[in-house]
This record gives sequence, structure tokens and C-alpha cells, in this order.
Amino acid sequence: MKALLCKAYGPVESLVLEEVADPTPAANQVVIDVRAAGVNFPDALIVQGKYQVKPSLPFVPGGELAGIVREVGSGVTHVRVGDEVVALALQGAFAERALVEAGRVIALPRGTDLEVAAAFMLAHGTSYHALKDRARLQAGETLLVLGAAGGVGLAAVELGKLMGARVIAAASSEEKLALCRERGADATINYATEDLKERAKQLTGGRGVDVVYDPVGGAFSEPALRSLGWGGRFLVVGFAAGDIPKIPLNLTLLKGASIVGVFWGEFTRREPGKNAANVSELLGWLASGRVSPLVSARYPLSKAVEALRAVLDRKVTGKVVIIP
Repeated sequence: MKALLCKAYGPVESLVLEEVADPTPAANQVVIDVRAAGVNFPDALIVQGKYQVKPSLPFVPGGELAGIVREVGSGVTHVRVGDEVVALALQGAFAERALVEAGRVIALPRGTDLEVAAAFMLAHGTSYHALKDRARLQAGETLLVLGAAGGVGLAAVELGKLMGARVIAAASSEEKLALCRERGADATINYATEDLKERAKQLTGGRGVDVVYDPVGGAFSEPALRSLGWGGRFLVVGFAAGDIPKIPLNLTLLKGASIVGVFWGEFTRREPGKNAANVSELLGWLASGRVSPLVSARYPLSKAVEALRAVLDRKVTGKVVIIP
């Protein structure tokens, strides 16, 4: 089979497409014919050696996929050969076939669009965990989403609306903000041309927002924190801008506010029961059409590096997928 290989940590352009042996499942493992693989910012970080976890070299990057079960190892009972599934793993998705631990494989309703499914679980799983479990977002509250046109950002916009919040989407261009409004945002802020803190205050009548969802980091984190109202919650989701901001902690004291970390991958390992309940809700909403991730571009496996570079350079709206 063909697979994209990382043989040494470095730029995504160092990845190579090669022919490798088909995987064989051991006990409690599943081999999946990959129909689509979601491309996420952490995939690019892992290749560069900049992520919290560093796989042993060489490895196949890609942590999110959807496809058809090809083979199962002993002890696997919740999926069978031929089932349509989505899978989440640290590596292995950017290939024609993937070997995944059975506990990371989730059966899909028959007929699910596999390209959409491959773009769904990581972004919506992260955003739902952030808003529901970490921020405890309530109906009627105001949610400010930074990087709102990206994969996790749009998921937060969509889920925030579904949970009854008023959603303010912040992004760097009018084109991106128009997309956010199409996906349900009540108001928008162009932080390339507007003062983020002042505009957020205007949009809340001076009261401030209740929750900030920040997957970007960098220069906009502090003004977003300053836009919080009393008792607000600031969600630390990621650092797509590349810089980890240093926050004046006196702001949390003055606002009675909380800075809350969001690490969905670790949550899935430490609290599998709660995660399973969240996933069940999300898949129900996906099947009913109440949530619908945007797949803005599709790349063949031969152009996977281009897909990773587009995500790394923040040129992507919604999600992109690789089609092996």
C-alpha cells in the first residue's frame, strides 16, 4: 500500500510517499481501508517534533480518518469487517490502510458521508468538550471564538449556537467572517482591522463576553481575555499563531475569571465514559443534520504535503481531507 512517511522530524516538505507493507492486526486492533483522512494542525506539529507526543521514527502521520473495516484482530467485537467507521489515533491516517487500536474506532450509521465523517470528530469533539465540560457554557451566554473560520473554530461557532449561546466570531478577513455568519455567528470581529477588546465590549453593551474560545494564541489572546466579563472563562485550545502568550494573571483576579485548559485527546483517555457520551450526542446531531462540518478542499494522497502546508499557513477555512 502507499503511505506518507515521516523519517525525520522537520518541515512537512520532508515527508515522502512510499510503498509499504500492508498492516496486520494484533489482538484488539483494527485495519481500516481509508476513504478519507482529516488534516489537522497537530498533524503538522507532530511532523516537526513540536507536539506534546513524539512518535518513534519512521511513522505515518495523520490522526483522523473514516473508512471501511478490512480486518479485525482477536477480541474486537464492536465492529466487523465491512463496517463504516471513524477512527482517531495519533498517527497512521495518511495511507491507503491504517492500523488502529480498537478502542479508537467508532462505528458509523450506514450511509454516512465518509469524507464529512473524516472531518468531523476531532474538531467537533474538541469543541464540544471545551464548551460543555470545560466552560460549562449556558444558553443565553455570549461566546467569543477566535480563529473562527478554521476547523475547530467553525465547530465552536456551530456548537455554541446549538447550545443556545450568542456567538461572536473573530477572524482575520471579511471572507472568513462571511463564512462564519453563514454558519450561524450572530456578530463578527475582524481583528486585522478592528480593536478586538473594544469591539467585543461594544457588542456586549460593555458587559463583556462570558466565554472565550482560543485555538490561536499569539497577540490576540490577551485582548480577548480583557474582553471577558465578570466570572468569564477563557478556553486555551491551541496555538495556531505559533506563539504561546504570557498572560498578566492580575486580569483573572480583577474579573473573577478562569483560564481553563482544553486537551481533548487526554480527556478521551482519562475519562472514556464521559467522552463516549459526548461522541454519541455528536454523532446523533451529525446524522440528523443539526451539525454539518464544512469540507472546503480535498487532496489526493500524492498532494498530502500541500494539504498540511495549507493548514500550517492558516489558509484553510473549515476542514480539508486527504482522499487516498
